[in-house]
Amino acid sequence: MPFPRPRSITVSPGGAPPDAPFTVTADPALPAEGYRLRTGPDGVHLAHADAAGLRYGLATLDQLRASPGFPETGYAVDDHPDFPVRGFLLDISRDRVPTRRTLRRWLEVLSLARFNQLELYTEHTFAFRDHADVWQDASPLTAGDLRWLDAQCAALGIALVANQNTFGHMERFLALDRHRDRAENPDGFVRGGVRHPPSTLAPTPENAAFAQALVAEVADGLRTRRVNIGADEPFELGTGRSRDRAARDGVGAVWLDHVGSLMEPWLAAGWTVQFWADVLVGHPELLGALPDGSVPVVWQYDAPGTARAVLAAAGGEAAGWKAVGADLDALAEGFRSRTRMFREAGREFWVAPGTGTWNSLLGRLDNARENMADAAAAGLEHGATGYLLTCWGDQGMWEPPSPAFGPAVYGGAVAWCLDANRDLDLAPVLDAHVLLDAAGLAGSVLDRLGRLGESLGVPLLNASPLVRVLRPDAAHPVTDHPTEEAMDTAARTLEECRRDLADADLAAADGDTVVRELTHAVALAAFALDLLRAQAHSGGPADTVDAATAARLLRRLDPLLAEQRACWLLRSRPGGLDDSMARFAVVRRLLTAAAGS
Repeated sequence: MPFPRPRSITVSPGGAPPDAPFTVTADPALPAEGYRLRTGPDGVHLAHADAAGLRYGLATLDQLRASPGFPETGYAVDDHPDFPVRGFLLDISRDRVPTRRTLRRWLEVLSLARFNQLELYTEHTFAFRDHADVWQDASPLTAGDLRWLDAQCAALGIALVANQNTFGHMERFLALDRHRDRAENPDGFVRGGVRHPPSTLAPTPENAAFAQALVAEVADGLRTRRVNIGADEPFELGTGRSRDRAARDGVGAVWLDHVGSLMEPWLAAGWTVQFWADVLVGHPELLGALPDGSVPVVWQYDAPGTARAVLAAAGGEAAGWKAVGADLDALAEGFRSRTRMFREAGREFWVAPGTGTWNSLLGRLDNARENMADAAAAGLEHGATGYLLTCWGDQGMWEPPSPAFGPAVYGGAVAWCLDANRDLDLAPVLDAHVLLDAAGLAGSVLDRLGRLGESLGVPLLNASPLVRVLRPDAAHPVTDHPTEEAMDTAARTLEECRRDLADADLAAADGDTVVRELTHAVALAAFALDLLRAQAHSGGPADTVDAATAARLLRRLDPLLAEQRACWLLRSRPGGLDDSMARFAVVRRLLTAAAGS
């Protein structure tokens, strides 16, 4: 079966011989990006709607030809995508800035999965001409890097879209003295009982011009006349410099006025402007005021089943998220609770699920699959024109890229055709098309590892217990622990995966890297599992673990962190590495206190 699974494929006796004639015709009656492929004794016939349809039809033909049964089997394939835009967003601002080789590897995966748009989420990791002080330690992408990547994307039928946040998530700029007064609250803010540094620009004309200049610099020279200005999670809006305006006009109106000013120059020049729709979801009355050419992107990264499990659990996970304003009841309803309002308002919109790999070490594959399929189903039901799969890097992106390959493959497949690919078996697809594992082991390893965190039976939002135990979160403390049986099963799975990785035979160019980074991720997950077990026994956080156990864990930690550094540099630039590694300091401090050393 070719990948992605076509929406219609039938077989019959009698295939095309090696010297059979091959005809290609353009058929404008086919759906956009669609193709019709017929193979049999009389030859191979490919009809296509456009250049993209030709590309995808030839890709399907190549996969069919690779089958040993091709000369004896005739194929009739009819195919076209569910969503016109199928995008992938890679976070490059949570410390990991990919090398060019890593970006090229991502393009191979994305092309296979029929994504036709790529965005690199940027806050401070572009080499802005006038802001070297914000990126000097980040090993940023340069304008030359983006021009190179744009050409690589164009050759594969992928649009590279500039993505630069402009409102919230501006911490790196606002940490500098010269930008501090741009903040809504220069002294920071409290959310969920935890104090944070300033992250939101005040909604002023000066800040709009400042942010527009950042977007313009990232977009300069790129082929695609579309930008993503972010504008999500302005947590402090209406609590500082804009307090009086928000009290008079409402926070939503203040947000829309500022975001509208950010969009205006781009829209006037004929560009399309994407932005995150989280503020709009809370202010549906603003939908009618959105300017033409703007595209809200509706995001949600926890699946309905995950949200329902959190709500049903007896621990404090639900309370912690409600304290920071999360609507768990809406999450439990899935994307439909958010997309319905856009359909009713007659607004164009996109859906954005997530790979579920961040805050996980190994992935959260069950959550991710449900989340991605739910986004596709709700998007199709309510008329979304785009599907943007996001791969975030929250809290230092400890995860290597390879755990995200499976979710990327699945997300691309359900964005192409949900009905045909909803139940896709990922392991053989990864082995055959991504990892090229002759032993047929590595795909199964990624699948099993991706499900391990959730198998522990401690439902969490936006994280795996394996990371929460290594990076305690004051706003979301882990109050439940896995059962001994669940931890024993997880330990056996980790050991089985370690052995299978040793026996894998990957022919992919990055095969050795995949084996090494996954072997290390398994070892780090085993360490986290042992710490979870120790805390379950002590009944408290890491500093309550018995001294002997804490000392043993500390002796294991330094070699693991040394390998974490080494694996990072196989895929990512050195900037940001120290920031990411510094996040291990909390667990080291707690274990040191417990060990009495």
